[in-house]
Amino acid sequence: MYVVNTELESDDLVSKHAALVKRIAYHLMSRLPPSVQADDLIQAGMIGLLEASRNYDASQGASFETYAGIRIRGAMLDEIRRTDWTPRSVHRKARQVAEAVREIENKEGRDARDVEVAEKLGIELHEYHKILQDSTGCRVFSIDDSGINGDETPQPVADTPRNEPLDNLHSADFKAALAESIAGLPERERLVMAMYYDEELNLREIGEVLGVSESRVCQIHGQALIRLRARMTEWTSD
Repeated sequence: MYVVNTELESDDLVSKHAALVKRIAYHLMSRLPPSVQADDLIQAGMIGLLEASRNYDASQGASFETYAGIRIRGAMLDEIRRTDWTPRSVHRKARQVAEAVREIENKEGRDARDVEVAEKLGIELHEYHKILQDSTGCRVFSIDDSGINGDETPQPVADTPRNEPLDNLHSADFKAALAESIAGLPERERLVMAMYYDEELNLREIGEVLGVSESRVCQIHGQALIRLRARMTEWTSD
C-alpha cells in the first residue's frame, strides 16, 4: 500500500495544489456575507491541504485533488462555524419564522404566504423580508453540506471512522426527506434553489434570469431555507 507520508512528498503536494485552496475559497466567498474574509478561509484551507498531503492514501482509489478538495472545503467550513458571524438574534428570529411557517402550513394544508407569516409574527412585511435576508447567510451551509443537490458527497478516504449501518440509514433517510421537502417547495423557490446549488449561479445571476433584483432573490432563497427548516423539524435540533 502506497501512502504519502514523507516530508518531501507532502511539501510537493502542497505546492502543486495551493491554487486549489484559493479556488475553493473564492467559490465559497460568493455565497457568504462581506464580513467573512477570504484570507481567513485561505489560511484554514491551507491547513486542510497540509493535513490532506500527510494522510492521503492513493490505494483507496480517489485522486489527491478530490481528497484534498474535501479536506480543504471541510477545514474552511469548520472555520466559518467556529467564528459564526451571525448574531444570536438572527438565529432566534429565523426559528420564530420557521415555527410560524410550520403552524400556518399545518393548519392550512398549503404553502404559507409571506403576508400570513408576517401577520402571525405581528410585524410589517418589509420587516419579514429583512429577516429572510439576514437569515440566508447563516443557513447556506446547513443545506449546502447535506448533499441536496442530488450528488453524493465523496467521503475522505483516510483517517475517518467507518459509519455504522444505522448511521448510513439515518443519512439516507434524511437526504430522502430533504429531497422530498425541496420538491414540494413553491415553483419559484424551487427554481432559485436549483440555480443556486445545482447550477452554482450567484444571486445577481439568478436575478437576471428571473428578472428581479438581487435582494429579491435573497428573500426568495431565505424563504426557501426557512420553509425547509419548518418542514424538517423532526430532523433538526436547533
